[in-house]
Amino acid sequence: MRILLNILWWVAVVGSVTSSIYCGMVVVAAARFRLRRRQRERAGNPFLPAVSMLKPLHGTEPGMERNLETFFEQDYPAPYELLFCARQETDEGLQLARRVGARYPQVNARFVTCGEPMPKFHNAKVYSLAKMDSVAANDQYVTSDADVRVEKNYLREMVQYLADPHVGLASCVYLGTAHPGAGLSSRLDAVGKSVEMSSGVMVADMLEGTKFALGATMSVRRKSFQDVGGFDELGQFYADDFVLGNRLATQGTGVLLATHVIRLMVQDSPFWLSFRNQLRWMQSTRRSRPWGHLGTGLTFATPFGLVGLVWGVLSGRALLGVGWLALMVANRMVQAFAVLRAMGDSDWLNGIWLYPMRDLLGWVLWVGSYGGDNFYYRGKIYKLKEGGKVESPD
Repeated sequence: MRILLNILWWVAVVGSVTSSIYCGMVVVAAARFRLRRRQRERAGNPFLPAVSMLKPLHGTEPGMERNLETFFEQDYPAPYELLFCARQETDEGLQLARRVGARYPQVNARFVTCGEPMPKFHNAKVYSLAKMDSVAANDQYVTSDADVRVEKNYLREMVQYLADPHVGLASCVYLGTAHPGAGLSSRLDAVGKSVEMSSGVMVADMLEGTKFALGATMSVRRKSFQDVGGFDELGQFYADDFVLGNRLATQGTGVLLATHVIRLMVQDSPFWLSFRNQLRWMQSTRRSRPWGHLGTGLTFATPFGLVGLVWGVLSGRALLGVGWLALMVANRMVQAFAVLRAMGDSDWLNGIWLYPMRDLLGWVLWVGSYGGDNFYYRGKIYKLKEGGKVESPD
């Protein structure tokens, strides 16, 4: 028993110390991000080039109509076009985009199809981007996923980063937003996207600059795709956004973290489906940046608080164990408060109460990411290879 207690003690101590150090780093990085947001707001929006907005589509989901509408409602005085691409003309998402576009005749919107991805081109999103790239009228792009919802100043804000000719890409963090009435699993997923993801991004940007991209939305030059090997090369990776940003940064091209914040709408899904989707992203991160992902295990706090609780109960110091867990829960609440306030989330109070539970789930997902490389996506089983490349077993 003494050996077990010693192991539990040291695991709890080491994990609590590392997660507390990380929490302090997040607080500083969030304050830095908030200051940069204010500076960006004061700078105005003087750069207004002609822009092509590229949006790949595949099917529909609840709330998608409103998501699409927000892209037609942009306050942008310069010429811009909206390009939508799906695999087939019969795709429900493309048909919905057409119906929405009919209500905004003043917006230059075009709808194209790309067909099924070619063999060994497993990233269908990149395949759609390649098609839109071939027909886009402008060299400045703003790309976005179908589950993104934005404000009217979104396009104005995102293109400002391309005013610097040395910048090849800028992407932004996002507030995960569950639909009204969504269950606990979806709300945990949403707060994880808001806090866990954004914390890591803000800290990385503070320590070494941005050497990656977040694919939910990006302002990017047409040339940037070719500089990293083209769409055929990117289409072999699951985390194409990470590869794009990382390769540009390695080449010396500017890759920035924008201070604009978007909303990423999270579907109301049963726990098993939500868990599987989040696990897929964890697996991808493990393959894309293996050492950084390994170190992530020391940034969680709630699991080490639970280890401290177990140590306290088994050692006859139950009250100390309860205090240990409470301290680690408070650790995560401080982290959530710092990040959500910096991002301007009006629902921050709800987020800070949920995040300790999400922190525990995040640790479970992190552990699960080492359980294998196969994942299920849109009806097929894929395998993640070294460096984040994807292959289909069949």
